[in-house]
Amino acid sequence: MKKGVLFFLSLLIFSCSKPSGNNNPVIQPVIPDPDPEQYGIPFSGVPSAQDATIYQVNMRTFSASGNFQGVVARLDSIKALGANVIYLMPIYPVGALNSVNSPYCVKDYKAVNTEFGNLNDLRAVVDSAHSRNMSVILDWVANHTAWDNAWITSNKSWYLQDGAGNVVSPPGMGWNDVAQLNFANADMRLAMIKAMKYWVYTANIDGFRCDYSDGPPVDFWKQAIDTLRNITTHKLLLLAEGTRSTNFSAGFDLNFGFGFFGQLKSIYSAGQSVLTIDGLNNTEYTGATAGKQVVRYITNHDVNGSDGTPLELFGGKTGSMAAFVVAAYMKSVPMIYNGQEVGTPIRLTFPFTSTKINWTINPDVTAEYKQVIAFRNNSQAVRRGTLLSYSNPDVCVFTKQDGTEKVLVLANLRNNTINYSLPSALANTNWQDVMNGGSVTLTTQLSLPPYTYRVLKL
Repeated sequence: MKKGVLFFLSLLIFSCSKPSGNNNPVIQPVIPDPDPEQYGIPFSGVPSAQDATIYQVNMRTFSASGNFQGVVARLDSIKALGANVIYLMPIYPVGALNSVNSPYCVKDYKAVNTEFGNLNDLRAVVDSAHSRNMSVILDWVANHTAWDNAWITSNKSWYLQDGAGNVVSPPGMGWNDVAQLNFANADMRLAMIKAMKYWVYTANIDGFRCDYSDGPPVDFWKQAIDTLRNITTHKLLLLAEGTRSTNFSAGFDLNFGFGFFGQLKSIYSAGQSVLTIDGLNNTEYTGATAGKQVVRYITNHDVNGSDGTPLELFGGKTGSMAAFVVAAYMKSVPMIYNGQEVGTPIRLTFPFTSTKINWTINPDVTAEYKQVIAFRNNSQAVRRGTLLSYSNPDVCVFTKQDGTEKVLVLANLRNNTINYSLPSALANTNWQDVMNGGSVTLTTQLSLPPYTYRVLKL
């Protein structure tokens, strides 16, 4: 609703405390709870989905202080890496009842976890990011709350209950530290949406990454997103951590590439065909219209601890860079998990409390990430161009073209040298080497050492 405007509803209530002289009751209008005042100036530089490069911050491990101030101190480094969207993992108070100290166990949707600082500290992150032309999105946990969230005692009907009337955890998930919300309850939905709007106004954020978005029903997300889009002063970027194609029709800009990550692991560890990526380029984009995208990654906060680091999963420094180039260039929006860019060799395990990232290691890895991301940021063809795949079972090969700009990527995803036979469309052509400089003439064969990639342009 518009700021500062009070809407008088047709429904009126009677007040018995101050009768008028003729003993008629005084009629008072019901005034709806207004939205908060807007903090700061809404950021005009939020990128479109195709142009985003997302950087995930896990505050507990990100800095020695483990708080918002630690994020502000490294914003220049994130900017230098080439990211333009900072995604903060949940910043809300964590529940204590049945807790494992997970930030996805939200005790209060409208408060800041004092472990990280206060509202002004969060605003400092957002303001400082905006001043560097970077957006900030918050992690939103809509499916469930902490067991000691005030909603449970004040509005038990807002929660899913068993036959005996006991509030239950999300069925079949094993998440016993949280309580499942009831999306059949209209009042709960409105309270949830109001809480999302609160952060847009109160902290001037630029969108949300919505955790376990395949849990809440699609019609809830459409209701929420339609409401958020009506905040016309803000351009919001909305990421679904889910795989449903209906997430796109509900209004999300971005869906999560779970399938791509899983398939990439199988290619590296089990020798599955690289051609399977071509199938994902279709299935993961079902329902994606008007520039909507899939986010692809080689690590994040979940899989880093459970599955392994990129170095473990994808062949060390060299192999993981080849994997990242495919994730960043082929058909996606790339997401970088903090510490990935310095080749962190140890897992940042749940619940994210014990390990701090060493930012001084592997400067060669950081330099390579900067180079790869910078080219993506500067290439309209990579970000928005038409994809043609020339892959074989061992090598991921594709072109991206937009107008006269054409880019060719070749990535050997095997730990042995592959002799790639170029198709007629690529054979006997001349290119510029993006990463190494100089010109390259392709004939009919190209030898690619283990886990190497080439990026060429016309």
